Amino acid sequence: MSALTEKQAVDIVCLKCGIKLTLGKTTLQYLGTTFPVELYKCSQCGLVYIPEELANGKMQQVEASMEDK
Repeated sequence: MSALTEKQAVDIVCLKCGIKLTLGKTTLQYLGTTFPVELYKCSQCGLVYIPEELANGKMQQVEASMEDK
């Protein structure tokens, strides 16, 4: 899984607000469990960008392991 760098994030813009996303702390929740993570998000509306690699990789693994419990 490739990590986004600050330079790569410069081109990620919130479609709703039209401003650049910035790296910030956010909390993901799944099946009653919360996960503190640092992702790119809009400082105005709070929209969080989840990269495809994260959604199809790590998050899928966590989802499968939690559903098995």
